[in-house]
Amino acid sequence: MGSCFHCGESVPPDVRLSANVGGDMRPVCCIGCQAAVEWIAGLGLADYYRLREGPAVRATSESGYAEWDRPRLARMHVRILGADRSEAVLLVEGLRCAACAWLIERALTSAPGVHEVGVNAVMRRVRIVFDPQSIRLSDLMQALARLGYAPHPLCAAAIDSLRQRESRIAMKRLAVAGLGTMQAMMYAVALYAGVFDGIDSSVREFFRWMGMLVATPVVLYSASAFFAGAVREWRAHRLSMDTPIAIAIASIYMASAAATMRGSGEVYFDSVSMFVFFLLLGRYVEMRTRHRASDVVDALARLQPATAERRVGERYETVGVHELEIGDRVRVASGSTFPVDGTLVAARCLVDESVLTGESAPRSHLAGDAVIAGSIALDGPVEIVVLRLGADTLLAGIARMVTRAGSARPRLVTIADAAAARFVLRILAITALTAVAWLILDPVRAFASAVSVLVISCPCAFALAAPASLTRAVALLARNGVLVVDANALETLAHVDRFVFDKTGTLTEPRIDIAGISVSRGTPEEALGLAAALEQGSTHPLAQALRVAAVGVELPLASALGITAGGGVFGRIGERELRLGRTTFALGGVGLDDDVLVLADSLGEIARFPVNERLRQEVPATISTLQGEGADCELLSGDHPARVATVAAALGLRAWSARATPTDKLMRIQKLREDGHVVAMIGDGVNDAPVLAAADVAIAIGSGAALAHAASGILLAESGVAGILRARDIARQMLRILQRNLRWTYAYNIVAVPLAAFGLVPPWLAALGMSASSLLVVANSFAIGRVNATRHPIKPHPPVVAIAASGAA
Repeated sequence: MGSCFHCGESVPPDVRLSANVGGDMRPVCCIGCQAAVEWIAGLGLADYYRLREGPAVRATSESGYAEWDRPRLARMHVRILGADRSEAVLLVEGLRCAACAWLIERALTSAPGVHEVGVNAVMRRVRIVFDPQSIRLSDLMQALARLGYAPHPLCAAAIDSLRQRESRIAMKRLAVAGLGTMQAMMYAVALYAGVFDGIDSSVREFFRWMGMLVATPVVLYSASAFFAGAVREWRAHRLSMDTPIAIAIASIYMASAAATMRGSGEVYFDSVSMFVFFLLLGRYVEMRTRHRASDVVDALARLQPATAERRVGERYETVGVHELEIGDRVRVASGSTFPVDGTLVAARCLVDESVLTGESAPRSHLAGDAVIAGSIALDGPVEIVVLRLGADTLLAGIARMVTRAGSARPRLVTIADAAAARFVLRILAITALTAVAWLILDPVRAFASAVSVLVISCPCAFALAAPASLTRAVALLARNGVLVVDANALETLAHVDRFVFDKTGTLTEPRIDIAGISVSRGTPEEALGLAAALEQGSTHPLAQALRVAAVGVELPLASALGITAGGGVFGRIGERELRLGRTTFALGGVGLDDDVLVLADSLGEIARFPVNERLRQEVPATISTLQGEGADCELLSGDHPARVATVAAALGLRAWSARATPTDKLMRIQKLREDGHVVAMIGDGVNDAPVLAAADVAIAIGSGAALAHAASGILLAESGVAGILRARDIARQMLRILQRNLRWTYAYNIVAVPLAAFGLVPPWLAALGMSASSLLVVANSFAIGRVNATRHPIKPHPPVVAIAASGAA
C-alpha cells in the first residue's frame, strides 16, 4: 500500500487507480486525485509536483459549487466590470507557497474566458477576472478544487479558520523546539561541568544519547519547514534564506549524532536545538506581524452583517443580505452596522466610519447622503435605500484593491530577495573557504568554525528588511484611512518633489448660494428638492453641496437616474424628465456656460443655483507644510481662470493652469516628468483617472464609488489632503528604517562572519546572533509611525478663504 501522488494520503488496498505523468504511472487514491493529476499534467504544468512544498489537499470529483451561480449569491462575491469582464476574490485553503501560486495562475489562466489571475500566497487570496458568458464562477471554484485547493467566499469564518490553523501549527513547532532546547541545555551543562569536575564515561555517554534523543524531534519536526523550503529552492534553481539554515541544521545534527555513535568528538545538540528555537521564534514574530498587517483588510470581511431588516409595507422582516435588491428600504438600529451601501432617508444621522476612513470622530449625514456598508449608525433607528450591495460596495472594493496590490511584488521586495540570494552564495563560498583553511591549519576546529560561519550569517535579515518595513507602513496607513493600492507608489512618494492638485473636490468645497437661487417656475424650496433628489447617492462635491442646501426640504422620489460626464445628471420625477448641470447640458445647448447649476425639464429652465467655493480647512496648512519641506505645489484645473487664480493666490501658488482639458493635464504631467521631476497628482477620483495614471504617484481623494474605482496607487478614504502629509512621513520613515536595517545587517555580517571564520564564536552563540539579528530587523520596523518625520510640524490653518464663483457673485 503506497501513498497518493497528488495528496499524499494512503492508497486503500482495494484501489488500483493511477495517473499518467510524463509517461510514468503514478498511484492515486481516488478518481478526484486522478483527474487532478491528469489535468495538471495535460496543461503542461507537471513541474508543480517538483516545486511544491508539500502534498496537496485531497481533490474532489464533485462540484458542490453550483449554488454560487445563483444571481443573488453571485452578486455578493462577483463584481461586474464590463460586458465581458467580471471579478471575484476567493479565499483558498491549501495555498501554501510559491509553487501553489505558480500552479493556480497557470492552470486558471489557461481556462477559456479567464482574463487575469492574481494569487496572494501570504493572505491565501485568489483574484480572478473572467468572462461570465464563457465560464461560470462555479467552474472556476471547481477548477481550484480539482487542483486540491478548497475555495471559499471571502468571509470572516473562513479567514479565522485558516489563521487559527496556521497559528496552531507554528505554536506546536515552537513548543517542541522550546522544550527540546531546555532539555538539551540541561544535558549540555552536565557535560560541560564534567570537563572540570570529572565524570564517569558511561554517564557522559548517557547524557550525549539523551541530548540526541531530545534534539531529534526538534530537527525532524520543528525544523521540517526549513528543509522543505531548501528543497523547494533547489528544485526551483534559486537560493534564499532556507538553504544555509537547512545546511547548518543538518550538518550540526548529523555531526553530533555521528560523534555520539562513535563515542568520541564534540556534540552540539544544545546548539542545534537553540538554533531552531530562535529561528522559529523569529518566524512566529514575523507571522504575527503579517497577521497584524492583514487585520485591517480581514476586518473588512467581518464588518458586513449577514442579515438585514427589510421594509415590507408597514412592517419589517429579517432577510439575508444576499436577498436584498437595489431600491429596497432597510432599517438599521442604533449601534448597528449598515449592511449595504445606501442613501439615508432619515433627516440626520451620526455615522462612525472609523474602520473604513481612519477618522475617529463620527460624521453627521443628512437625508440623501450616501452611507457605506460596514459603518455604524450611532443614532437610530434609521432607514436607508439600498444603492449598492455585495461585490459592488466600497467595503468589497477596498478588499479587492488590497488583494490586487498583494498579488504583485514591489521593487523593494524584489531587490531584497536578489540581495539575499547573492548573499547566500557568498556565505556558502566563505563557509567552504573557512573549512578548507582550518583543515590545513587545525582540522579539529574546521567543522565548528565552518558551521559557525554558516549559522551566524543572516540572510533572513536581508530578506525580511523590505517586507517587514513595507508591511508595517501599509498597515499603519490603512488604520489611518490611507489605502496603499500599489506598494511601489509608497516608495516613490518619499521622493516626490512636485505635487500637482486638482481644485474642485480636492482643494475646495462647493457651496450653494441659497440666497442667490433664481427660480423661473415654482419656489426655491421646490427647486432644491427636485435638484437634491436627482443627486441622491452621488459622491460628487456639488451633489453633496446640494443635499446640504436642501436640509429640511422634503425630497420627491427620483428614478431612471443617470450621469453625463462633464455635463450633469438626469432622471425622472413623476412624469417629468429633469436635467441638472451646466447650462449647455441642461438647456440642450441654449445659453452661456457660466458655471452655475441649471435645473430644467422639457419646458425649459426651472431654476439656477449659484455655486460658491471655499478652501477645505486642512488645505492651507498642508500646502504650506509641503512647500516648507522643499516640494513645489501646482494647481491644475479645468475651472474658470478667475476662480482658479483666486484659489492659487490664497494658497501662495505661483504655478497654476485654468480651463485645462484632460489632454492639457496629461501634457502638463508629461512635461514635468520630462523635466526630471518626480510628480504626484492629487485628484478627487471622479474625472481624473487618466491624469492620475500618468503621474509617478497617483493619489485619489474621495469616498464612495470614486474611492473604489479611482486609478490610483494611494487612496485617501477620508476626504482631505492632510492624509498626504501622513503618507509622505510614513513613506520616508519606511525608507529610513529599511536603510537602517540594511546598514545594521551589513555591519553585523562584516564583524560577525570573520569572528566565526577565525573560530572565535561557538555554534550556539552564532545561532543566538543570527536569530537576534532577524528579530531586530522585525522589531525595528515597528518604529515606523512612532515618531513624526516631518521637520516642519503642521501649523494651525489660517481662516477659511471664501471664493465667489465667477458669474455668480
